[in-house]
Amino acid sequence: MDTHTLNAFIAVAEQGSFSGAAERLFLTQSAISKRIAQLESQLDAKLFDRIGRTIKLTEAGKALLPRARGIILQLDDARRAIGNLSGEVSGRLSVAASHHISLHRLPPVLRAFSQQYPQVELDLRFSESEVAYEGILKGELELALITLAPVSDDVLESHQIWQDQLRFTVSSDHPLARRNVVQLPELLEFSAILPGEKTFTQSRVQQLFAEQMGNQELNLKLAMTTNYLDTVRMMVSIGLGWSLLPETMLGDDLTVLPVQAPPVYRPLGYIHHREHTLSNAACAFIQLLEQQADTSEK
Repeated sequence: MDTHTLNAFIAVAEQGSFSGAAERLFLTQSAISKRIAQLESQLDAKLFDRIGRTIKLTEAGKALLPRARGIILQLDDARRAIGNLSGEVSGRLSVAASHHISLHRLPPVLRAFSQQYPQVELDLRFSESEVAYEGILKGELELALITLAPVSDDVLESHQIWQDQLRFTVSSDHPLARRNVVQLPELLEFSAILPGEKTFTQSRVQQLFAEQMGNQELNLKLAMTTNYLDTVRMMVSIGLGWSLLPETMLGDDLTVLPVQAPPVYRPLGYIHHREHTLSNAACAFIQLLEQQADTSEK
């Protein structure tokens, strides 16, 4: 049993197919099959049931999967710990960032990091918060830059770097744009364009309406849901509805509504796994992020 066979097993289990695992690991499908066969021979147990094109874990496979992930994570952790002893900032750093942070917050940090640490191979992925969260838990990522959850997870370390104030906005020719004052329930008469149901933004909107309206039934007219705020902004700018957008995305083509409601803030920052050793590269990246936090507070 070695890391190559374990990684092949994990890839097949997560992808649900040998072809998907081969694509993910940049191997041929026959190479993946050989590694799985080798692992099954070593364990004297069948790990997958193959029914037509469907592949499912056997009971032995289900028992092995968390242990295989644990072994790989421990080996990766050991490599980072030993690599850190040299004091060099080099090697590979895997980071995921939300699209909004990547476009509107991250460029200065990336520029400074690439200039100061050219020996680091930066693996930057644009990802939704939920996907990035899973990547941290599985050990596929060292850092993730996301909208921070209101309640932190025990296994994750989270730190706020930025804070977005969110504003109710419409296009300049929207009927609400001419109002001097807008009561929160009035928004229910018009279409809304919001991120998905489980996102911070929509949950905060739901909370605001619940606080304002009490036990009354809430019927948001959702014209569209998308987790890409730039898409939300575009749809709002052409008059298709109202939304709650960060101040950093406002412009002349949008009108901020004078809604009678408490201000809404969204914390942005980074997370990493508490039990995994951070590489020197990750620590250097965090240091630059913290410098951004200090700058934004001045």
